[in-house]
Amino acid sequence: MSYSVFVDTALQLPAPDVEALIEGRVIAAMPRIFIEPGRSFALYPANISINLLPHEQYYRSSFLPIAKTSFSQLTSETILIKAWAKCEWCKILNDPESLEALSKLTVWTTEALQQTLLQRGNIFLTHFRVYLLPQPLEMPVHPGDNFVSLPKSLNLTDSTPVVSDTIFAKRSQKLKKLEPPEHPELEELQSALVHLSTTNPKAKQLDAEIKMFLGWSENSPTAKPDPDLDWIKTIAQIGNSSDGNTFEKLVRKSFIKLGFANSNNKPEASLNPESTGGAGGLDFYCETPYQVVGECKATKSETVADGTPAQLIKLGHKHLQEQYNCCIKIIMAAGQLNRHANKTAIGNHMNVIRPETLQRLVELKAKHPGSIDLLQLKPCLEQQPFGEEADAKVNRYIDDVREKLKVRSHIVQLVKDFLERTKSTSVEFNQLHGAYAFSMSPQPLKYEEMHQILIELSSPLTGYLGRIKGEDLGRDRFYFLRDLQLDD
Repeated sequence: MSYSVFVDTALQLPAPDVEALIEGRVIAAMPRIFIEPGRSFALYPANISINLLPHEQYYRSSFLPIAKTSFSQLTSETILIKAWAKCEWCKILNDPESLEALSKLTVWTTEALQQTLLQRGNIFLTHFRVYLLPQPLEMPVHPGDNFVSLPKSLNLTDSTPVVSDTIFAKRSQKLKKLEPPEHPELEELQSALVHLSTTNPKAKQLDAEIKMFLGWSENSPTAKPDPDLDWIKTIAQIGNSSDGNTFEKLVRKSFIKLGFANSNNKPEASLNPESTGGAGGLDFYCETPYQVVGECKATKSETVADGTPAQLIKLGHKHLQEQYNCCIKIIMAAGQLNRHANKTAIGNHMNVIRPETLQRLVELKAKHPGSIDLLQLKPCLEQQPFGEEADAKVNRYIDDVREKLKVRSHIVQLVKDFLERTKSTSVEFNQLHGAYAFSMSPQPLKYEEMHQILIELSSPLTGYLGRIKGEDLGRDRFYFLRDLQLDD
């Protein structure tokens, strides 16, 4: 339930520490005084001299670039306040033996923590629940005290948390128990992306995905639509026109997008969209992961004559020799095949696929890159029916993939809803399986089948859920990381 709070003071912390809190990289700070749990305040990024160690020794290497940038952006006249925080927990820490474990969960080096403890006599380790301000607040620099009065009181709500209730509770428990981080290798990868992400959009997206998976971010990053969708959405339109050359190029680009490849540089039997076969050449030819050969026929309104499948047979044998017989054969055509053409296509195991179906297949690949498994598509293309009826079987394959995505999206939402409803940090698989059985699920799942899907969704390569391994399959626990959104 949302609540509002009046904030009239700001707590001064070193600028890099504030940035780490705003990023969600940490949920803790080391103020110089004990902070009463329940107290709320803005976060003031101060140019506080740490007076202990150089930055290179004070902050962990994975955070050092951000720390240096934070200090360099400070001016001598004004500061920018971007967030406020509520103290959830504060502990006086004076055990030197715990500092190495604490370092692994924060941005400070073990040496920095040791020096802080030596200088202050103890460390006030404070857990902060951080929220972004609706608009950043600019105010004059105010050196000195731990707390600084704001120019005016702020009436704020908790509607923009940096991390969710579930993730905060999980990370807070981990910090209290000083348990090691679950994915230190991903933290290292994220730090390596810091410089790349400023200039490379793909690196920026990967950086955001990793932060979300690590629990440093509340929401899934807003992914920009695949730019290839611009041409993908023209496949059906061009296929139903008389522009055969453009259609052939789009078909080749489509097969490359799906994951097919061809190392053959000869224009008459290649997959290069910029070097089409021309007269006497194959319209497209794929070598890997399996051989596919095809003919394109952009048709505005007319039917497709027997010459089109006959052309594929002739040119296939001419350019591929005995390899032609091993190929999956496809005719991309918008127009209806006449009786003789369809009979030839069926007799020679040719799949006749409409441009609309190709567009649907490639759009699915662009929106959900891991959804199309070419090795699972292969049996669909190898088996009957052939001819014009093949288009329906390819659409059934697409429908099946979409149903699998719906199941996975439903499971992710089920975990999210369960944790929000119960205020838990994770849910045991046995509980989740029972909840799934009584939910409005797209399809029933067997016990082991559902567990396998959960393992898939909690892989670091997908990062929709997190997993805590239990003593046995039923005791595995899962927690929410990000939504699996579908466009329908």
